[in-house]
Amino acid sequence: MAKKDNKNNKNNNFFSDNPLLVFAIFSIVIILIFKSFVNPSSGVSGMQEGAFATSKRVITKNVNYSQIKDLIKAKEVQEVAIGQTIIKAVSKNGGEKVIYIAKKVGDDPTLIPLLEKNKIAYTAFNETNWFSELLFSWILPIFIFFGIWMFLANRMQKNIGGGILGMGSSKKLVNSEKPNTKFSDVAGVEEAKEEVKEIVDFLMHPDRYLRLGAKIPKGVLLVGPPGTGKTLLAKAVAGEANVPFFSVSGSSFIEMFVGVGASRVRDLFEGAKKEAPSIVFIDEIDAIGKSRAAAGNLGGNDEREQTLNQLLAEMDGFDSENAPVIVLAATNRPEVLDPALLRPGRFDRQVLVDKPDFKGRVAILKVHIKDIKLAKDINLEEIARLTAGLAGADLANIINEAALLAGRNNQDEVKQKDMIEAVERAIAGLEKKSRRINSKEKRIVAYHESGHALIAETTKGAKKVSKVSIIPRGLAALGYTLNTPEENKYLMQRHELIAEVDTLLGGRAAEEVFIKEISTGAGNDLERATDIIKAMVSMYGMSEVAGLMVLEKQQNRFIPGASSKDYSEKMAEHLDEYVKTMLDERYKRVLGTLREYSEAIENIVKELFEKETIEGKVVRKIIKDFEEKNGIIREEDEKNDIQKAENGLEENEDISNEDIANEDENQNSDTDNSESKE
Repeated sequence: MAKKDNKNNKNNNFFSDNPLLVFAIFSIVIILIFKSFVNPSSGVSGMQEGAFATSKRVITKNVNYSQIKDLIKAKEVQEVAIGQTIIKAVSKNGGEKVIYIAKKVGDDPTLIPLLEKNKIAYTAFNETNWFSELLFSWILPIFIFFGIWMFLANRMQKNIGGGILGMGSSKKLVNSEKPNTKFSDVAGVEEAKEEVKEIVDFLMHPDRYLRLGAKIPKGVLLVGPPGTGKTLLAKAVAGEANVPFFSVSGSSFIEMFVGVGASRVRDLFEGAKKEAPSIVFIDEIDAIGKSRAAAGNLGGNDEREQTLNQLLAEMDGFDSENAPVIVLAATNRPEVLDPALLRPGRFDRQVLVDKPDFKGRVAILKVHIKDIKLAKDINLEEIARLTAGLAGADLANIINEAALLAGRNNQDEVKQKDMIEAVERAIAGLEKKSRRINSKEKRIVAYHESGHALIAETTKGAKKVSKVSIIPRGLAALGYTLNTPEENKYLMQRHELIAEVDTLLGGRAAEEVFIKEISTGAGNDLERATDIIKAMVSMYGMSEVAGLMVLEKQQNRFIPGASSKDYSEKMAEHLDEYVKTMLDERYKRVLGTLREYSEAIENIVKELFEKETIEGKVVRKIIKDFEEKNGIIREEDEKNDIQKAENGLEENEDISNEDIANEDENQNSDTDNSESKE
């Protein structure tokens, strides 16, 4: 690396770093040289050599045109030379010869007659010569044009990492470094770390594998949702192995000219081989690695295809034994990659870098709080429970947001309330205390959110309530009910999906029951409820409408929303009818529950009016007090009671069995004692 730096220092000399200044100096020198050869007195050089060869001294004076004419009238001039714009006169003043130079005033018709009248010799001269005309008319403009062109080309090469219009090498597009990131800086992806640790071991101890005939994978593809730490994991691999790390984005290879991307791929791998062992990391590889069959018969992007072909050839061409170069790539769209890129021998492995579970979130939070001054009341496990489903980047943002909130309040340390506020900001948006809503709308929002909270707490399989608020947040939310799962869930059963639909319908139903009129506040709730039921039919086979037939395919598991539908118009009619019927049935059930728990709803609304924000435990206490007062036992409570009773019976049976066994042992011991006495 030191030799490489010395080479760079030699190339970065004054001439290459300051092309415009060098060009200006060069131009000035040329002009000065020209001026020294071509001077204003050249027109009378013949006169000086002829009539004034015997003169001891020649003096040049600049005078007015009228003074020249006066000298001619006084016959003090021996000879006159007339040019296009200049007139020169030679006179004799004692022993000195004087050349008077003046600018002509237009075309004077009296000058020639005046010279002839006074019998003064005159001649004409050309103020320019062929050399100066050639220099200023042809050579100098060409030099100027060439200098400006080279300057612009050099600037463009520095800015976009290549030559003119982006053509050239990829040196400026590749970030070459030796990262200080270690595996200890990466948390929440323990399985992914285990997969890539053997790459580190191979780069540090290659003989351990080569003597057994093993071959290290040439490429490892990191796949996962955005923000899960794919790039960070790749840096940690290079940091642990202490090898050069060449990182580049997939979009950096694509330019308007065909062949530029392929050239940059070659330059990238040549640089990596020179620094081997090394790691090449290509982020968002789907930009250049899309399947060539995706374009169909219409043809594809020639530049992208040539770049992909060059990448395939390079991954086949380099020898991992003599010059070990490991290629790591990251994408959140693995389904669009070309099969030739994913075959063994290129990207041998696909490592999933998924969103963290509860323990992973706690570990990630511990990594990001190293430099944060925390109060003693910080409970990271509570924050981890509130952030189910969030990625590592989201958690890092929450920690930073909490620190910013503490600094805004001029605190010396970050408290738990700052953390919780940061979580709510990340999930629900910025709290807008300045947005004033009238009492009528506030009442509607209170009943709406109370309906969500009550249905969530009384429905089997629904997510429990963490907080209910009627303070506006985000772009459009006038209130919110924060529901968090009690544990990490990777599957959802049918009753859990229906419970989520019921919870979403609870706000609209509460408006109808208690306000006696519905509002526009449930627009998003109805949209989400409709999508859930449609997914139950078209994707999960949870209805009799389509049976086990899949009507809609999810195109990307990491980026939700992209899907393809394949069903007839008749099936679409049945689907619409089922969704409408299902929504009506669930809505009637929710209306009945709200009417049954009307007193509890009124108590929740009263708390919201007083405090504006209440915790989930307050909601549960209100519901529990109401149920005990009215003797209501929910199905879930009945099952818990039955389970407890069964557990109690089993414990009693175990105790009785133990007593019987002890009695039998006592009887046997008594018999043995009596026999021994006999």
